[in-house]
Amino acid sequence: MAFFDMIRTANHNLFRNKVRTLLTIIAIFVGSFTIILNVAINTGVDSFIDEQTASLGGDNFIMLMPPGSAEMASGMTTSSGPVEFVEKKTGETEIGAFSDQDIETLKNIDGIDADSFYSPTPFNGTGYFTSDKTDKKYEIQTMMILPPGNFQIPLAVGELVDQTEAAKQKKQIVLEPGYPQALGYEKDEDIIGKTITVNFKNEITGEWSKINVEVAGVEANSIVSSSMGAIMSRAFYDELSDVYYDGYPEDYKDKIPKYYIMATYDTSRFSEDEIKQIITDAGYEAWTVSDMMGMIRTFFDAIMIVFTIFGGIALLAAAIGIVNTLLMSVEERTREIGLDKALGMSSGRVFSEFAIEAISLGFWGSSCGVIIAMIVGSLVNTAVHAPGGFLEALQTFNLFEFTVGNILPFMLVIMLIAFLAGTIPAWKAARKNPIDALRYE
Repeated sequence: MAFFDMIRTANHNLFRNKVRTLLTIIAIFVGSFTIILNVAINTGVDSFIDEQTASLGGDNFIMLMPPGSAEMASGMTTSSGPVEFVEKKTGETEIGAFSDQDIETLKNIDGIDADSFYSPTPFNGTGYFTSDKTDKKYEIQTMMILPPGNFQIPLAVGELVDQTEAAKQKKQIVLEPGYPQALGYEKDEDIIGKTITVNFKNEITGEWSKINVEVAGVEANSIVSSSMGAIMSRAFYDELSDVYYDGYPEDYKDKIPKYYIMATYDTSRFSEDEIKQIITDAGYEAWTVSDMMGMIRTFFDAIMIVFTIFGGIALLAAAIGIVNTLLMSVEERTREIGLDKALGMSSGRVFSEFAIEAISLGFWGSSCGVIIAMIVGSLVNTAVHAPGGFLEALQTFNLFEFTVGNILPFMLVIMLIAFLAGTIPAWKAARKNPIDALRYE
């Protein structure tokens, strides 16, 4: 109980001079407010990047490509949104593809998991989406089945296509961002469970076919959303393949060109730079998670450095303010300290009282900083996701993310800084000679 009495007494003593104490708390508030926003941005960016990494299969994900394909890969991380369908002429030049020998060479590279190889078989033919809500046709840019592995595609609404055994015959699709509105639905959630029509052309026969498919979900905008395109259920993919490849040679589907391969590598033995250099030396190209996420992380790292510098300067000024506040308090209470020590109060108890006053300053300043930062962060998150906001397209990206894990340690650090700043005044008070103190005018 004596400890809580000391806390109560320390706070009472602090607010004897309200103006001075409040000014010191404001100084701590400015620094803590700046730094907690910095910490919240860091958490928000890391959370978003972790989500994007999961959508690619994890930190050990690597995309293997033929020479000269890096430009193609960079284009996969951006989405052009829905495009009205215009039938194109055939005969366009194709980008390079892997040969069977290339694939065998890649599988034999030390560090690459050959069993993890997956070459998506996207629908890259002529086709478009339609619905009963609009007369317009929208081009099918990319569709593929969900790769095996730990893929977690971020969704705006709905769910991923049902992969369970019981749903093998369920024809479903997860649309890319923007398509619900293009197909005549006001909101993303309005299209969930509805049926749209996938129209496609058999290049051999020239005939058009269509398949009605249920919309299971809509992808959230992200920096890698278009790398997968629309996601098909296995039943939908099988029916599409049977009709689309009708008239092709029997083994054609097994010989579809492989333009890139998704795989994993051994992160315990090789760093990203090392595995990329090995693949480059073998005559191929590779992209890792860092290549896809590095730019956004670099951008926010630069912002956070600036925030940290300003926050650090503000906290330094606050620490000086704490020293000044407590030194003035020691001078004002010299006779009181002498009386307390003459009545038997130990030097340790005097030191503790002033140390607790310093910690209390840190607590109140950091608490105000955290509360105001959370309010501001919440308002900013709402504003940047509103129509016209710069994060409107990235629904799952919270610019500021506050958690107990990033708030509590921060407050403890501020209180530690306040304690260290208060040690000089506390030490000075504890060393007061009671006789001299009682004579002090």
